[in-house]
Formats: sequence, C-alpha cells, structure tokens
Amino acid sequence: MKDASEPSNIVSLSQRLDPSSERGGALLNNVRDIAGRRLQILINGMFEHVDDALFDLAEKAENNAAQMHYFDGMREVRKRRPMVERGFLSLVSRELSDFASKYRTTTSGVPLPIGTGELSLVADNELEESLAITSMIGKNETRLTRELFAVNQRLSVIYGGLQIEDSTNPVGPAALSQAFRQAMRELNAEMRVKLIIYKLFDRYVLASLDELYQEINAELARAGVLPQLRHEVARGGGAQRGAGAGAQDAGAAGAEGAEGGAFLQDDEGAASNELLQTLRTLFSARRTGPEGATVRLPAGAVQLPSANELIGALSVLQSQAAINQHLPVHSGSSNALELAGEVQQLKEHLLAQIGSLRGEKPSQVSTIDEDTIDLVGMLFEFILEDRNLPTEMQVMLARLQIPYLKAAILDRKLFAHRQHPARRLLDNLADAAKGWSAESDRDHRLHDKIKSIVDRLLQDFDDDLSIFERLCVELQEFQDISRRRAELAEQRVAESTRGREKLEQARRRAAREILSRIDGKNLPPLIHGILSRAWANYLVLTILRQGEESSEFRDALRFAGDFIDSTKPARTLDERRALRQMLPGIERALRRGLANVAFQESDIDRLLAQLHTYYRHQLGEAVPEAEVQAVEESRSLPIPESIQPIAETQEELTRTEPEVEPPLDTPESRLVAELKPGTWLEFMSEPETVERAKLSWISPMSGRYLFVNRRGLKVADYSPHELAGALAAGVARVLDSTALFDRALDAIVGRLSQPATATSHTTE
Repeated sequence: MKDASEPSNIVSLSQRLDPSSERGGALLNNVRDIAGRRLQILINGMFEHVDDALFDLAEKAENNAAQMHYFDGMREVRKRRPMVERGFLSLVSRELSDFASKYRTTTSGVPLPIGTGELSLVADNELEESLAITSMIGKNETRLTRELFAVNQRLSVIYGGLQIEDSTNPVGPAALSQAFRQAMRELNAEMRVKLIIYKLFDRYVLASLDELYQEINAELARAGVLPQLRHEVARGGGAQRGAGAGAQDAGAAGAEGAEGGAFLQDDEGAASNELLQTLRTLFSARRTGPEGATVRLPAGAVQLPSANELIGALSVLQSQAAINQHLPVHSGSSNALELAGEVQQLKEHLLAQIGSLRGEKPSQVSTIDEDTIDLVGMLFEFILEDRNLPTEMQVMLARLQIPYLKAAILDRKLFAHRQHPARRLLDNLADAAKGWSAESDRDHRLHDKIKSIVDRLLQDFDDDLSIFERLCVELQEFQDISRRRAELAEQRVAESTRGREKLEQARRRAAREILSRIDGKNLPPLIHGILSRAWANYLVLTILRQGEESSEFRDALRFAGDFIDSTKPARTLDERRALRQMLPGIERALRRGLANVAFQESDIDRLLAQLHTYYRHQLGEAVPEAEVQAVEESRSLPIPESIQPIAETQEELTRTEPEVEPPLDTPESRLVAELKPGTWLEFMSEPETVERAKLSWISPMSGRYLFVNRRGLKVADYSPHELAGALAAGVARVLDSTALFDRALDAIVGRLSQPATATSHTTE
C-alpha cells in the first residue's frame, strides 16, 4: 500500500520522462536556467583574471618577442571576450536542448563521448591544446565523481531513460570544456596564450562546478526526480550505467566510472597532478575502438580476473623469477633484449597463469588492471632503454617488474605519490646504480647490495608493502656509509688539486716578478742564479704561507730589487759607502730566506762566502784573481733537492702559462657553464672503456672541472673548453639528475601521445 505521505509526482529510475512533454520540458528548462546563470557568473569571473595573468607573464617574458605575444593576446581577449562568452553559453544551452536527439543518432546506438579521438592529431599545437583539455577533464571528472553520478542519473530520467555518463553529460566537465574550446576559435591568439586561458578556465570555471551540480541535484530532487538517490558509485562503475544494465556488461565496463583513475588518485581523492591525469586520459583513448566506442566484453565471455586472482598468479610468476634469479645469466645487451621481451609478454603470461589456476583462461582483465599492467610494463621498458643506467644495472632492476606490478595492484596510489615507499625504493636504487661502474666497484659492494635488494623482493614480497620501506631504510644506511667514505677521499682529492693549482699559480707569479726585474740586465751568474732559483722559491713559499698582499711578500720583492742594485759598479767613495751599508741587510735577508726554503747552514755559509768575495772585488779590495774568476764563472749553487726550478726566461714562462681559450657559444659550452657539483657524467675513453664520474669541484683559480668516481677517487679533470669538446665529440655525456619515476612517466606520456599510439586500442 502506498504511503500517503509519499509525493505522488516522484519519478523513479525505472520511469522515463519525455523532454518534449510538458513536465520534462519544464525540468529541462530549469536545468538550462541554472546552468546558464551559474556559468555566466563563472565565465565572467574567469575573464576578469585573464588580463592580470597575461600581464604578469609579459613582465616575466624571456625576450621582447615573447612579451609582445602576451600583450597581443591581452588586446585580442579584450576585443573578442563578449563573442567567446556568448558562444560558450549558447553552445551549452544548445547541447542541453539537442542532447536527446543527437544521442539517438550516433552510430550503432552507442553514444560517442565528447572529445573522443582528440589525440589523433596532426599538429603539435593541436596536440598541446588537446592534452590541456583532456587533462582538466580527467582531473575534474575524478574530483566530482559523487555529484556527477547523481546528475547523470537524474538527467537520464529527464532524457527518457537514455544512459548518461560523465563523458556524455551535457553539463559535465567534458561537454563544458569542449564547448569552451569551440568558443575559443573566435580568439585569434597564439597557442601559449590559449593555454593560459585554458588553465584559468580550469581554475575558475571547472573548479567551481560543485555548486552547479548541487543546485541541479537539489532542484530535480525537489521536483521528484530520484529524491532518495544515494550519491554513491559502485565498484566497477556498474551503478553509473543506469537501470537495466546487465551484470556482464557492468563487469566489462570495469573501472570506467569512479574507479577509472583510482591508481592515479591521492589520499584526498583529488588528482595528484596534471601529468598523471593526462596518463589516465591517454590510456582511456587507447581503449576506444575506431569509431570512438569503448570495446565491450562479449556476452558469455569468461569472467574477468579479480584482484586476488591477479595477485595469486603474480606470486607464482614471482616465485619462478626468484628461482631463475639464481641461475647463471649472461650480462650485456643480449640479456637486456631478452628481458625486454619478457616485459612485453607479461600480460599474456599472467592470463595463462590465471587460466592454469582456475581451469579456464580469461581473454582479458578489467580496464583498471589493464592500465596498471600496461603502465608498469612501460615503466620497466623505460628502465631497459634508460641510458642513465649502466647495462648491468638495467638488467638487474628489470627483474623487479613482477613485484612492482603486485605492489601497484595492491596499492593503486603507487604512481600518484612521489613519497610512496615502493617508488622511493626504485628511485633510490636507480640513483645508486647511476654512478656504478666495474672500475669504481672492484669490491662489488654496490653491485651486491642492489642484487641483494632485488633478490629479497623477489623471494620475500607477498602482500606486505612494508617491505619496501624497510629496504628503503637499509639502502639509505648503505648509501650514507658509502657517501661518508667517498666524501673523505673526495675531499683529499680536491685539496690536493687545489694545492697543486695554488703552487703552480705561486710559481708563475714568482717567475714573473723575478724575470721582470732581471730581464735585460747583465747580472753575474752567481747573482742571477740566487734570484732565479733560491729567491724565486722563497717568493713561492711566501705567497703560499702569507699571501700576495702580505708585508713579507713586499719585503721579499724589495730585497730582489736591492740585490740587483748591489751589482752596480761602485766607483766613487759614496757608491762604495752605500754598498757597504746595504751588505749587512742583504746577508740577513738571504740567511733568513734561504733557511726558510730548506738550505742547510753550511750551504748558506758557502754561498755567502762566494758573495763576500764578489762584493770585496766590487769595493775595490785586493782579492786574488783566481777567487774572483771562480765566483764570476760560478753557475752551480748548493741548492737542496726540494727546491724545484721555475721558469728562468720569459719564453719559458710564456710556455708554462695556461692558454687563454677563446669563449665559445655552442650548446655544449652553455651546458658546461650550467653544470653544478654533484652532476654525474659518463666518459668513454675508448669504445669499450666507460667510466662514470661526478663533478666534484670547479677550481676558482683555473676554472678546471674535477671529476671523481663513486668512491671519491679522481677520474679526470678538464678545462671548460676541453669538456665542451668532449661533449661535442660524444666521448662525454651528462646523465639526467631527474628521479627515475618522473623521467619514466614523462617518457610514457610522450610515447602515448604519438599519433601512432593514440589510434591504437585494446583487442578485447
């Protein structure tokens, strides 16, 4: 018996209204009015922010040409804004009115989702625009799942029972985005300007659709259209498909509804970022048939595998992989190629294993599981192609495909969170492996540690995801110990290099000072030898200890001048008196200076005795001719072995000066200028000899780049000019510092965005 309190005008899901009927038309008009009013406010508010956004970008533009593009865009928006607004609102209103008739005339009775085939593009600009559109559609459909579900169901009643989904809802994010894209054709602006406007549309229009859907739902519920509808979405998306959808069909739909992007969501239920939303859309595009319709599971087909069945089958395959891990393997590219084939065949192996477990082989898996399998497969294909990793490390890490597929099925958030333990572990393993080479790992410590982690994941990982966190901590502790050891060695190498450079710089400075004073002067060999050998080394020592600005260095230079002056002929009484006054100071300075550069006392006495003979002769005193001749012809000094000779002529000094290389403006030289300590490079000294080294230090004196291996030992040092040449010749290569997962996801998006893959679809 019907409850008297129940309104008589309630419309249930099993009932249908005709949009051309009086009541259906009135409800449709209400929806159209609500949408028109709210969207007018939202689109108006969005355009109020366009001017400011473009002006800010113009101010930050990298050059005048880019700045003019933004200013031109501002003028175009001001001029065309009314037409874009009117066009957008008109398209939305027309879509609401014409939806039922358009829906029924689509090929084979299946609705063509708005925007299907958007990725089959011919122009880069269109691809960029399409990715922006599909990204914001996916993000907002995920965010608005609950509200959209209720709107879909209620509009389905108004439109005579037609099935309405997120992609076909005339006020859904997809329809509104496509209507705005069409209205934007009125705008004659550069693509960079249009992309900014699309971002603002996402921020100020799509992000505010909650209130629009709440008002539509409230209005229709008050009018008796499904007033008791619960805003929930059943697992597998079956509830979204409307009344009467068969269980088999709902199962085939898989995760096309609320769960379609579950493996890309974060804890708060919102999309983690645009990149992952783009991935979701690209995988969705791959699942569509040639006419844009999603391929359905045929009636009577084998039931799709459950998550538990997938985990069970993967555990069997993982056990087999763990056994194979202990078998001898061939290193090198042949093994990598073999593994690449295994990566591509994993889905077939998985289905075959499920078939052997249940007795009948399924032909496919659910949509979300297929996306997960494909995404993990593409991740490990990327690892096997990643030139950032040595071949031995590629082969080792590629063994982790099955454990990571299990982890991704157990926790769909693996790909959405940078801090997910499984993701951090793989990133950290790749980062450690990046610096590996056989030469730097002669004790096999790093190789064995990475192999140990791979083995343990294959052997021990069942369904407890905490193993990834434990292994992360273990790897971090190993890396911390290795890093501390390497840092000590690296510091010693840098200090040694810095010391040699300071010494060379001091020697060149001392040589320049001495040669500038004795050049062109006919000095006795004894005086010349003392200045160019002994005293030059004292200058070097003074520079290193006290510095070039010290009073000690100035005093040492002053002595060199006085010593040279003392060789001038003393013919007059005044000249002799002046020379006698200089001699005690010369002797004191020589004793102190020569003692500092390791002259023995006996050698200093012998040298001073020769000088006494020379000066006595200069002063006109009676000196045996043989002694004078011996001093004048003396070219050998009692110099200790620790005293290294420096340049004794200007020509020799010029040859030892570092060449001043002309600045180059090439991509390689610009890349060298941007390198920072900590960057890893790969060097190929010979075709078969490859070494990986980290930029440890850039000399502030010579500008040379010092490279060390992962143990902190020196591999090479280059001038900027030499390093740019090595990069240009292909014998050096900069390794990417971006985390493995981020690089892989970018590469996967690029691969899926290619027209050849955009048109492909699953053969289910």
